[in-house]
Amino acid sequence: MTSQKIIDNAIAVLNEDFYAPLDMIAEKAGVNRRTLHRYFKDRAALIDACWTDMMQTWHHVMLKAYNSSTDPVEQLEKMLYAGIDCGVKYAFLNTLQTKYLNNEKPIAAENEVYEQAKNNWFSLVPELQRQKMISDSLSVAWIRMLFVNMINTTIQALQSGDVAPNDIKKFAWYSFSRSIGLQ
Repeated sequence: MTSQKIIDNAIAVLNEDFYAPLDMIAEKAGVNRRTLHRYFKDRAALIDACWTDMMQTWHHVMLKAYNSSTDPVEQLEKMLYAGIDCGVKYAFLNTLQTKYLNNEKPIAAENEVYEQAKNNWFSLVPELQRQKMISDSLSVAWIRMLFVNMINTTIQALQSGDVAPNDIKKFAWYSFSRSIGLQ
């Protein structure tokens, strides 16, 4: 499908250069600018489509990670890895949201599938607290912030080139799990 091909290539191009012109995205997608505009009226529409693609991908990988095990610790670990993978793929959108939109993007909060994936994550933490596997002195909201920021830190470390890519997920899990009291 041409629109998905344009979205995939826009993500790749904008991850390298957020200010890249639409001509560059069209070229990378193997279409002309006119074809790009047939699917997306402007840059904002294309970025919105990338955002929607990210939310759908995030939901899919989080559900897959959640359903990969019945062990809540393993589920949490796999969800962290899935969040890292998704965050790396859509790094420009995370930067856009953090720096330019001040978290104003309403799609995430209104998206039913996003809420379902988020609720799965939120169910793991109280379960682990009930099992005394993680500290109950930390609130679920605090642990979620640690989780999200561990993903962001991992993306930054990967982009900096200072940490070996093969070690990055292991370091992220070690840091996150210890920060919430998992041993």
